Amino acid sequence: MSNTNVNTNGALNNEQLFDKLKQASDGLLFMSESEYPFEVLFWECQEKQVVDTKFILSKLDKAPDTKVEFVELESFFDVATTEEDWHSSEDKEIVHKYQNLVKVIKECLSDIKVVRLGDIDIDVYIIGKASSGGLAGLCTKVIET
Repeated sequence: MSNTNVNTNGALNNEQLFDKLKQASDGLLFMSESEYPFEVLFWECQEKQVVDTKFILSKLDKAPDTKVEFVELESFFDVATTEEDWHSSEDKEIVHKYQNLVKVIKECLSDIKVVRLGDIDIDVYIIGKASSGGLAGLCTKVIET
């Protein structure tokens, strides 16, 4: 009997990937001058699609002069995944949830890119290649004045 939820190579299908990313990010609000939730995203694209500035601006229908910055996954999440002595038990629980989120992203996606678009009101896309094909990840917003 075959399991229709798993590809023959053992990879997660899109529904399973969506569920894993949704579950790992559920209830988390990214900390900046305002707090925004994460949304799961899927993009159909060619298998060898390069995630670069041109692709991002085109995919998101942004102006060519939109500021685009690529940052490392760990660097982006550093403030959220670092436990501090002064953290309350609730703060530490949130840190652990963020640590788990980063772990799930790394387990589920390859060639991960974190893309920041804009100034002050910044759209953030955490994008990687899904084993089932296409690109998947999370998006959120940060405010930096």
